[in-house]
Amino acid sequence: MSLPGQSSMNRLRERSAAKPDSLVLALVCVAQFMVVLDISIVNVALPDMRNDLHMTQSGLGWVLNAYTLTFAGFLLLGGRAADLFGRKRLFLIGLATFSLTSLIGGLAQNGTELIAARAVQGLGGAILSPATLTILTTTFTDPKSRTRALGLWSAVAAAGGATGVIAGGVLTDLLSWRWILFVNVPIGIVVIAISRWAVPESRLEGERPTLDWAGALTITGSLVAIVYGVVSTDRHAWSSTLVMTSLAVGVALMAAFILIESKHPHPLVPLRLFRSRGLTGANIVMVLLGSAMFAAFFFLSQYMQDVHGYSPLATGFAFLPMPLAIIVGTQVSSRLVSRIGPRMLLAVGTLISAVGMFSLSGLTVHSSYLLHIGISGAVFTFGAGLSFVPVTLSATTGVDPHDAGLASGLINTTRQIGGSVGLAALLTIASSRAQSLAPEGAGVAETGGFTLAFATASGLLVVAALVSLVVLPRKVPVRGLAPAVADVADEPAVA
Repeated sequence: MSLPGQSSMNRLRERSAAKPDSLVLALVCVAQFMVVLDISIVNVALPDMRNDLHMTQSGLGWVLNAYTLTFAGFLLLGGRAADLFGRKRLFLIGLATFSLTSLIGGLAQNGTELIAARAVQGLGGAILSPATLTILTTTFTDPKSRTRALGLWSAVAAAGGATGVIAGGVLTDLLSWRWILFVNVPIGIVVIAISRWAVPESRLEGERPTLDWAGALTITGSLVAIVYGVVSTDRHAWSSTLVMTSLAVGVALMAAFILIESKHPHPLVPLRLFRSRGLTGANIVMVLLGSAMFAAFFFLSQYMQDVHGYSPLATGFAFLPMPLAIIVGTQVSSRLVSRIGPRMLLAVGTLISAVGMFSLSGLTVHSSYLLHIGISGAVFTFGAGLSFVPVTLSATTGVDPHDAGLASGLINTTRQIGGSVGLAALLTIASSRAQSLAPEGAGVAETGGFTLAFATASGLLVVAALVSLVVLPRKVPVRGLAPAVADVADEPAVA
């Protein structure tokens, strides 16, 4: 028998208990928004960075690659560390690192300082991003509330990509490129201050895995050496000592990484995962898709500003249809995947992206925005959106259930790796072509380099479609998984 007013008190307690959970959700979403935003917000500001700090084209590529390589190399380790040392603690460490290096990067006086700050910022993002997701999943234990929270978290991540191109244009145009980094500082300080008392601490109970530091360091070092070797070919021959040494170091470190993973009791990437055709094929496709996506935004930003004279703000708005097309493609994909199957839908999505990218390879100095940039870019990114759901399903449904989280983290890591290595290779191709066309004028030379890079990226996407058809298994069990995908897709702007 309840006392008078007891039910009212119970309802009050429920409301007060719900508020901290809502606040935790808001905090982790803001933190994840910062991480995603910092990838897309930089693209629009690249020409201003180059002019202000007197950077070369290859140096400009490192502004993106320094961030993505450390982010990719330490992402899986960051998730493991959060489980081991405490999710709240790693969340605060990652956020503090990310915010401090944003300040240092904004104050950079030369390209070397900016690139170094971006590298450490990527490390902060690698610690922060998985901590936001683990805090969310441990806070929301009810399946229904967890689904809603995951949907909102995913929506915020998608919004970060779309918002970044606009925010980058506004901040660069009205203030300076430095504010695309400074903007993280006050947000980070506020989130840290509130999180210290609002976010509960949690860590993995029972047997706790050891950290695979050697694996993280060797894979990151390998990628940096390979990218450095590839990018250096714009100034040195492929047969030069510098290039050959860099590539040899990269290959040696990659071999060391594989050896470490085969021996470590808790490896970052258990090699047994690659027995799954679905996971192996999906990660190959994601490397190729990531290469094309990073290159598209990198080169289009410079094409619109250097060749057509767009302001950073106009460039940001010109980019807007592309992330929106990704969102639409993802929504469509989540509803088609159970009918068509991941294998065929992934092949269709990558081929549509290839068509859009090939259309971009026809750009000239006098191309119009609507026909040659806006529509082509939207077709490319719509196809990419179609690909995201089936590539993730292919990577995760062919492995043991207890490895599903690791497989999902791996597909995100290979996207970053593909973006960095692919951008380095395409940047070398573009620079070489631009140098050969230099006598015809700066605009023609630069455009020629960009279009050859777009044509090459289109070929990579065709290869991705072929890999989808040849490597992925014909039947992937999506029944039971597809409704979950559809539920998440019903949340706004998930990508």
